[in-house]
Amino acid sequence: MSKQTVIFDFDGVINSYTSRWQGADIIPDPPVEGIKEAITEVRKHYRVVVVSSRCYKPGGIEAIKAWLKKYEIQVDDVTDEKPPAVVIFDDRAITFDGNTTGLLDKIKAFKPWNKQ
Repeated sequence: MSKQTVIFDFDGVINSYTSRWQGADIIPDPPVEGIKEAITEVRKHYRVVVVSSRCYKPGGIEAIKAWLKKYEIQVDDVTDEKPPAVVIFDDRAITFDGNTTGLLDKIKAFKPWNKQ
């Protein structure tokens, strides 16, 4: 039986992304503290796939793969297609709870973890 998939966004989740966007193939920042160990643990139970907006730009997938190799972070795939997944880890997401009231307010008030 194959493992179910967990998706990790790259920037702000795996890569600390403190220098902000400098190009799809320019990734100067180190990993988020503890992410290597966390992904290693998750991979014992799930298939880990990295999906990023970088993947839609020329050289983006290759740059992410090279960065992951540099920091010895093992994942199962890096892709520009979001596969079916059990859960997605993303620093720029709001969990939808079935209640449509106040969605615009949630959007306007949103801050990623590193800006709170």
